Amino acid sequence: MSQKSNATVKAVLEYGPLVAFFVAYLKLKDEVFTFAGTDYQGFIVVTAGFIPLFLIATGLLWKLTGHLSRMQVVTAVLIVVFGGLSVWFNDERFFKMKPTLIYLLFGGALGLGLLRGQSYLKVVMEGLMPLQHEGWMMLTRRVTGLFLGLAVLNEVIWRMMETETWVYFKTFGLPAAIFIFFMFQTGIFKKYALDEESVASEQKPE
Repeated sequence: MSQKSNATVKAVLEYGPLVAFFVAYLKLKDEVFTFAGTDYQGFIVVTAGFIPLFLIATGLLWKLTGHLSRMQVVTAVLIVVFGGLSVWFNDERFFKMKPTLIYLLFGGALGLGLLRGQSYLKVVMEGLMPLQHEGWMMLTRRVTGLFLGLAVLNEVIWRMMETETWVYFKTFGLPAAIFIFFMFQTGIFKKYALDEESVASEQKPE
């Protein structure tokens, strides 16, 4: 499989389950399903289907790339736990809280690294963006703020707005916010980018 095909398949595996969740929710949001004498709203049924779909996509992604990032593993675990709690207790609030916890965990981890004078973001993204130490520290501070801000925003939206609004926010708002954020970080990438010689020097074994 070509590199371009790999990138396409990877994108489908990463975003396909989320798009499928969105489409299924729009079709089933007003439906009520009865299982074993208990009524379940469409949101809960869609959540129940999303969990195995996400795990299958994650497994295929691991087979395709040969590895999964810590972020991907933690996300999968939290989807199983909070999605499972929503289905088990027939309560959509658990699943809606999941993004909050994800962003708090990642933001907290990055913040802990900053307190120790380290950029844990570098460990995750260094292969994509070779930067000087100062650049990584600056970017990490900003990403930490982004994650904590998104955690607060998710809490506000799911607690104060309708479920459909939250679904739109989760499907389009969160990815768009992260994309726009990184679009505005080009100044850091240009100012602190490592040239090819510096990259080779850092990667050379001592």
